Amino acid sequence: MHALNRLYTTSLRQQTIYLRSSALKTAARSVATTRIVKIRKETNVQAPVTKDSSSSSQNSRVETTNGGTTTAAETSESSYFPSTDQFDNPIQEPEESHNWSTSFHGLSTQPFPAEVADVLIQPINPEDVEIKPDGLIYLPEIKYRRILNKAFGPGGWGLAPRGEHSISAKNISREYALVCHGRFVSQARGEQDFFDITGLPTASEGCKSNALMRCCKDLGIASELWDPVFIRKYKKKYCVEVWAEHVMTKKKKKLWRKKDESLDYPFKETGMA
Repeated sequence: MHALNRLYTTSLRQQTIYLRSSALKTAARSVATTRIVKIRKETNVQAPVTKDSSSSSQNSRVETTNGGTTTAAETSESSYFPSTDQFDNPIQEPEESHNWSTSFHGLSTQPFPAEVADVLIQPINPEDVEIKPDGLIYLPEIKYRRILNKAFGPGGWGLAPRGEHSISAKNISREYALVCHGRFVSQARGEQDFFDITGLPTASEGCKSNALMRCCKDLGIASELWDPVFIRKYKKKYCVEVWAEHVMTKKKKKLWRKKDESLDYPFKETGMA
C-alpha cells in the first residue's frame, strides 16, 4: 500500500514538473513572438491612408520653415485665395519654341515693315474715343484688338502670361507680354477690381484686357490718349461737364459726357456745370 502511494505521488510530481516546463516554454514563445512582432512594426512602412486618417490629417500639425508648427486649418484660413497654379496647367511646348513666360526673343531686333507701322501709329478716330463720368478719356479694348488684327493679321499676335495672378481682397493683377510675329514687343501688368469672389473669372479677363491696352502704348497705338494737350483739346471740343442728380439718393455731383450723348442711369442731368 505504501509502495502504491509512493508511485502515485512520484507520478503527480513528474506531471507537475512537465506542466510547469510546458508553461515556461509557451511563455518563452509568446515573449519571443511579441518581440519579433514589435521589431517588424517598427521597421514596417507606413500603413495606407484610409478615409478616417485622411480626414484627421486635415487637423495635423505642419512644420514651418522657421522651425515652428502650425495646423493645416490655420494655414488654409490664413490664405485669402489659393495659388493660381492649382488651376493654371503648364503648357507642354516643343523644344524649338520660346518660353514666352520668360523670353525676350526678338526685342528691338528690327522695326516692323512700313505698312504695319502705318496702321499702328495712325491717328485715332475721335468717334471711337469714350469718356468716363469722372472725365477720363479712353479707347475701348476691342478697338486695340482690331488695330492689332489689321496690322499683324488674326493669329499674328498674342498675349503671353509672365507669371501667376496676384489676388488681394478686392483686386487682381497679372503680368502679360505682347508677342507679334514671333517677337517680344512689350510687357505690362494689367489689373481689375472686383467686389465678390464669384466675379473673379470676369475680373481676370478684365485684367488681361487692361494689360493689352498698356502694352499697345509701346507700339504707338492711340498714343494721343496719354498726351495732355490732346486730352484738353478733345474734352473741349467733344465733351461737356454737367450737373447730375442721383435718382435714388437725390445727391448732386459734376459728371462728364460726350456732347451727343446723355447720362446713364441712375443719374439725371439737371444743368450745365
